[in-house]
Amino acid sequence: MPADVREEFVEVGGARIRLTTGGSGEPLLLLHGTEGSQGWRRYAQALAEHFTVYLPSHPGFDGSERPGWLKTMPDLVCFYTWWMEQQGLEGARAIGFSLGGWLAAEIAATTRHAFSKLMLVDAAGIRPQEGEITDIFILSPAQITELSFHDPAQAPEYDDLYGRELSAEEREQAVQNREMAVRLTWKPYMHDPRLPYLLARVNMPVRIVWGRQDQLIPVECGELYQQAIPGAELIVIDNCGHVPQLEKPDAFVSAAMEFLP
Repeated sequence: MPADVREEFVEVGGARIRLTTGGSGEPLLLLHGTEGSQGWRRYAQALAEHFTVYLPSHPGFDGSERPGWLKTMPDLVCFYTWWMEQQGLEGARAIGFSLGGWLAAEIAATTRHAFSKLMLVDAAGIRPQEGEITDIFILSPAQITELSFHDPAQAPEYDDLYGRELSAEEREQAVQNREMAVRLTWKPYMHDPRLPYLLARVNMPVRIVWGRQDQLIPVECGELYQQAIPGAELIVIDNCGHVPQLEKPDAFVSAAMEFLP
């Protein structure tokens, strides 16, 4: 981890939340997916050259505590509006990945001043009309990893993330992350039936980024997000799976930097 990147725990509502911060400039909030934050990756460092990047771990993930009352996605939305207020991040730019994209979309639809600009990256939250969202909870971690990438060979950090044996502590944390993801997304699975209607309230610039070969959440969901959010634009990255920030970080950062400044 670079020397100017710091990790700390901040308390909100009686819960200690892991927060990694780095860079300088205007604040940029990153909201991670079901796998947890995955640490300070190459794309985060690239963004930190232009922004002060805030990467929290959601309650119940990566050692962040979960308040007893937090059991659903609406609960998580309430928690984050509180957390952003306490951290002075209301009106910041934000990027949400997968589960974090769903979270960001719900926040934007219900709290219109929460973000100044928003990027949704292969976001859950909307149910496709023709395809389906893959049920990751019946799959092994290895199967999920395989489906997350179109071509692992083009992901510069693949071996660092997945090409080694996890420690016992890392395996236990992965289990806890998965359990929290189940708690938040199981019924209804990975979507909110209200969300397509609520998204008509979104009033900030939104860019949607999707890997064309996403095998977990089909690009159809990106098209549905674009239809639901007034003025939203959709950028589809070819030869890329569910995690463009890892599989094609240069293309991802380019798409972000065209939009965020």
